[in-house]
Amino acid sequence: MLTQLNKFERYPLTFGPTHIEKLQSLTEHLGGDVEIYAKREDCNSGLAFGGNKLRKLEYIVPDAIASGADTLVSIGGVQSNHTRLVAATAAKIGFKCRLVQESWVPHEDAVYDRVGNILLSRVMGADVQMVDEGFDIGIRESWESAIEDVRNNGGIPYAIPAGASVHKYGGLGYVGFAEEVRAQEKMMGVKFDYIIVCTVTGSTHAGMLVGFAADGRGRNVVGIDASGTPEQTKAQVLEIARNTAELVELGQELNEDDVVLIEDYAYPYYGVPSEETKEAIRVCARLEGMMTDPVYEGKSMQGLMDLVKKGYFPSGSKILYAHLGGVPAINGYGYSFRNG
Repeated sequence: MLTQLNKFERYPLTFGPTHIEKLQSLTEHLGGDVEIYAKREDCNSGLAFGGNKLRKLEYIVPDAIASGADTLVSIGGVQSNHTRLVAATAAKIGFKCRLVQESWVPHEDAVYDRVGNILLSRVMGADVQMVDEGFDIGIRESWESAIEDVRNNGGIPYAIPAGASVHKYGGLGYVGFAEEVRAQEKMMGVKFDYIIVCTVTGSTHAGMLVGFAADGRGRNVVGIDASGTPEQTKAQVLEIARNTAELVELGQELNEDDVVLIEDYAYPYYGVPSEETKEAIRVCARLEGMMTDPVYEGKSMQGLMDLVKKGYFPSGSKILYAHLGGVPAINGYGYSFRNG
């Protein structure tokens, strides 16, 4: 290992290394000048459809258990992938779960708050609290109130912030992702020139930045912003990356220029897909049978496809698209995709 990741305790929630596949039809559709691969983080676990949050939670759970807590308390939007996986993790380790679901997305599909991620969280027994508050990647008062409420009712809360991102161990899982990719590259006989990742609360991107900085590829991690608040997001990625770099003894300074964040695809709002995002979802689904969602992966797929078309990547580049999961959320967008 290039970083000191193995000194941290990890609670296994995933199947192991995630599969890397070549997206041959998408590669050809985009002209064949660059090769596109996907690392299938969406298929990483048997816990409630899996996804990138589980890599983070593997390093957080040991701390939660050691703390003597009995309730995981977290927050996200109505269709949060993160809260779904906190609910699944709580069920797996025998904890209770309290979730704050805020109105982060100005989207009014008739069944938006009753299907997809939030339905799964409810079925898994989470105590779900709906709060009418707008989007923000920062620490939320409603979450702090929920933590206090659990305490006042005799529970012992363990606080997990949105996306598990600003948690002290939030970046470790995606340092591990980079270690895993290096091992797979050796086995496959390839080396990826760029890694594409959707960026919102920041710890997935930050962990990758640290992990790939260890072999000089930190700036080859290209974040596609889906937050619509890129300045705040970029600052949070850098802060998490610096904290994580210190934890794993990276031994090099990270600065603002190391955070590569493309801001062109988050429109019109966080969680609201543009017509171009919806088209990217359809193209990927029809060429590869690979589903992406309207909030995160649809926007990073739109970004990847558009950047390839614009010649952003040099000819011959091998690009690894990190599929972070999140497809259950598409159920909340039934009207948008009523005709496919």
